[in-house]
Amino acid sequence: MNAATPATPTPAAGRAGMGLLAVFGSTFIELVGYFMLSPMLLLRLKNAEVSTTLAGLYVATGWLGIFLMTPFASSVANRVGQRQCLWLAGALLSLCAVVYAQTQTLWIWFLLNLLSGSAMSLRWVLAEALIAEFCPPTRRGRYVGLFQTLVSATFIIGPATMAWLGPYDPRTMQLVIALTLAGLAWTLLIPPVPSAHDAQSARVGVQGLLHALRAHPIIMLAGFVGGFFETGVTSILPLYGLSLHMRPEAAAGLVAISGLGGMLLMIPAGLLADRYPDQAHGRRQLMLYAAAAMLLATCALPWVAQTPWLSGPVVFLWGGAGASLYGLSMTDIGSREKGITLVNSTAVLVLTYTLGGLIASALSAALIDWSPGIAFPAALLLVSALGLWALLRERALR
Repeated sequence: MNAATPATPTPAAGRAGMGLLAVFGSTFIELVGYFMLSPMLLLRLKNAEVSTTLAGLYVATGWLGIFLMTPFASSVANRVGQRQCLWLAGALLSLCAVVYAQTQTLWIWFLLNLLSGSAMSLRWVLAEALIAEFCPPTRRGRYVGLFQTLVSATFIIGPATMAWLGPYDPRTMQLVIALTLAGLAWTLLIPPVPSAHDAQSARVGVQGLLHALRAHPIIMLAGFVGGFFETGVTSILPLYGLSLHMRPEAAAGLVAISGLGGMLLMIPAGLLADRYPDQAHGRRQLMLYAAAAMLLATCALPWVAQTPWLSGPVVFLWGGAGASLYGLSMTDIGSREKGITLVNSTAVLVLTYTLGGLIASALSAALIDWSPGIAFPAALLLVSALGLWALLRERALR
């Protein structure tokens, strides 16, 4: 063969590239629709004079759906296949969007939010695991960083598109439905996934989750703190903005600012993690920096009520630090595990991240109702300080 002839990619490499493109693209489109839908429904609830506490419980219902389904993600994937799970998740999200457009009944909205949260759980766990399987080991940090950047971009694009069209414009819901259907169609292009090497030996269900939790305790705590700030607190930022007497569009824009933080900081974090000679040490060091930035931003929260412009930098750092904590945690797990064991560990990380989001969305909404200037900042300071303390303690023990 002529030496100048370019090397032809192997079928496995081509399949991996196609798999990454399909997972990235379909997840991005579906999440844009999802993050258009969530703040739109929240603002519609407030317009219907639903209390802030009940609106926060509505948001928490979606996280509850994720939390309830995540423990069974590895069992379902092992039984029906990872690709088929993603197909199911896309179909459920599309169905929920269509039914939302047909009814204004509150209890049906709660039920749909629970179902869509369950679908998001399958999408989330399987997408993260497949990316770790498909990407080259020496570039795992940058691929995970790129994926998290795309996810963070949906925090901006979704709410911004919703604000541009208007939360009460019928075209907004029509676009949400179109996006979820397009995401489902792209999901169908994910190539077949080779059988897991540990399909017969790996623990699944609750036993598999407990094994993964014991194997990665600090990583899972970092996931909890990341979820608390990046998605849990972010999901109720429109309510916090309204408590500061912002216009509804500006209050929804806080979600976009948080997403911008994750979008701008996640790829640099992944690139830096790949460049460390000892990548495991590098990931932990970068997680420590992210936790410290989160705590410093939270310390400024008591002054936000008197100086509303401070809310922008604070939520930007929350989004960036939370996304970095989660992305670096996922990179760490992907570098250690494969097959069903990887799905188990990913499920536990998603579970702890979801638990953080669930607690934050339910608790923070009630605290904003009760004491936005004291109790709300105090709760956030406690969680951010816990994350930093755990990482510092682990470094001291090592």
